[in-house]
Amino acid sequence: MKPICLRLLLAPVMVTLLTAGSQLIAQQLIAQQVDSHSAGAPEKTNPSVPQAQQNEAQMPASGEVTTRDAKTFTGWIVRENGQIVLKDLVTKVSYKLSDTTKAKQYMGRQVKATGKLDMNTNTILLQRIVPAS
Repeated sequence: MKPICLRLLLAPVMVTLLTAGSQLIAQQLIAQQVDSHSAGAPEKTNPSVPQAQQNEAQMPASGEVTTRDAKTFTGWIVRENGQIVLKDLVTKVSYKLSDTTKAKQYMGRQVKATGKLDMNTNTILLQRIVPAS
């Protein structure tokens, strides 16, 4: 009787651990892809295929292009490759910003940017940007 009760008690814990582990692996894979993409490696494109079709092939498998809920991203506003971006120094990921006029005033400073992430372009659809405290 005890082994069955123990299994029933441990089952939710195991499911939680497996779910958290798969989410962590997915985040690490995304971060690696972003790092390798932002490292300056040129994208390979096929000139015989229209650009719109090439972009469709790069869409996430789920079909979800933009995060549903706004998220808060913390990082530094810097100029990278001639663009103003939010650079997360922890994950080493740079995010483009939909409204750089709001971000210019924070150049070189740490900020909290709130918005939805367009995963195709790695652009934060900026709703709010404030100095980090």
